[in-house]
Amino acid sequence: MKLSRKSGILLPISSLPSPYGIGGFTKEAYDFVDFLVEAGQTYWQILPLGPTSYGDSPYQSFSTFAGNPYFIDLDALVEEGVLTEEECEQADCEINRRYVEYGLLYENRYELLRKAYERSEIASDPEFQKFVEENRSWLKDYALFMTVKNCFDGASWLEWADDIRLRWGYSLDYYYKEYAEEIEFYEYLQFKFMEQWTKLKDYANEKGVRIVGDIPIYVALDSADAWAHPDLFQMDEDRRPKAVAGCPPDAFSEDGQLWGNPLYRWDVHKNQHYDWWIRRMEHCYKLYDVVRIDHFRGFDEYFSIPYGDETAVGGHWEKGPGMELFRTLEEKLGHKAVIAEDLGFQTDTVRKLVKDSGYPNMKVLGFAFDATGTSEHLPHNYDKNCVVYTGTHDNETLMQWYDGMTEEVAAFVEDYMNNAHTPRNKVHWDFIRLAMLSCANTCIIPIQDYLGLGKEARMNFPSTLGDNWKWRMLKSDLTEELAKEIFHLTRLSSRG
Repeated sequence: MKLSRKSGILLPISSLPSPYGIGGFTKEAYDFVDFLVEAGQTYWQILPLGPTSYGDSPYQSFSTFAGNPYFIDLDALVEEGVLTEEECEQADCEINRRYVEYGLLYENRYELLRKAYERSEIASDPEFQKFVEENRSWLKDYALFMTVKNCFDGASWLEWADDIRLRWGYSLDYYYKEYAEEIEFYEYLQFKFMEQWTKLKDYANEKGVRIVGDIPIYVALDSADAWAHPDLFQMDEDRRPKAVAGCPPDAFSEDGQLWGNPLYRWDVHKNQHYDWWIRRMEHCYKLYDVVRIDHFRGFDEYFSIPYGDETAVGGHWEKGPGMELFRTLEEKLGHKAVIAEDLGFQTDTVRKLVKDSGYPNMKVLGFAFDATGTSEHLPHNYDKNCVVYTGTHDNETLMQWYDGMTEEVAAFVEDYMNNAHTPRNKVHWDFIRLAMLSCANTCIIPIQDYLGLGKEARMNFPSTLGDNWKWRMLKSDLTEELAKEIFHLTRLSSRG
């Protein structure tokens, strides 16, 4: 399904302002929807909504189906009478309003949510019972996975005792019986997550705003998905990975990138008529209106790295499922709105897969300008069926990138954009205008670039740990003046 000529803003849920240390489904989220409407925007793009694990990355989640409990609105729980304002204030995880403190969240948030669960009498709620039954295919495994993980002090399931690691029947029965309340607690969190997210999404849709969700191609190794369905992944008889995902060495990394995600057994998925993928995408369209599929080239060919290797140097390419998967999805789910993230090294077969799928692909202005002037990311090379960004969550912010240009590239930018006299504090608007006025049907701008922020607002630096996924917006950032400027440019470019 092709996207019409519209525009939107990229802002992760975690980056919303809120009173308790991380963005969530709070009043501020509804305020942001109102801002999008005021600015004439159609899309709100977010990052994956899953519960984050080690490294705090939304692309390494404990489940591809579950939602992040950190996003649950505490004030809504106060209104329900299961928490008090004083308890929420005491568990506040905010040190700096600009950054998320994941360590504090891990220590304080679950304890607070557990109080809410214990007071909720949720077991008698027919809506909760309905939710559990309707989501049984993934919820039962996820709740048990998180419960057992706590029993083993947070260790990866690969380090659990063999009886439960290998899912022996008597062991599963033991944990279900012995930890029934703990399992219900995790089911409760998912119920509240979905209840609140659905309410927010409905509000956005009613205002004419569509949600663009992001899903990783792979699941995390330490996830309920890999533990409960080892047959779908390249595992040995002892359920240890044979190979894992990553990217080969290139000009940016001489060792390549070792992601560590388990690789799919595409032959098994094919024999099962891609049932797991159908259920995964069907679930995604309950959460989102448009789905951006990360690392789209992995469906054409994927990079396989022997498990245990310390770098990606020893990896090799394997063939993916290609168009067969997407034809099956269309047969089962109908025409759905998808964005293909095809960034990185391009091959003829990847280009063909994107073309055959009909999905719009991505263009990034941050990749457009080099001294050669031949990049396919330059706007004059676009096909209409694409989505243009100034940058993504993995890139430098627009201004960080601009400030780091070489003299040669800066000269080309000035020549291409005819903006030699634009003051630095206004130059980000030149790039945004270039994207908005391009022929690309869809234009999505990270909020950091609308705000003209620098390296302090970068969301992620790939292959690093410690300082990623933390940046947050302030309430004061969303001014009426900014909305008017965005609205003017949206109308000018016929994206309203």
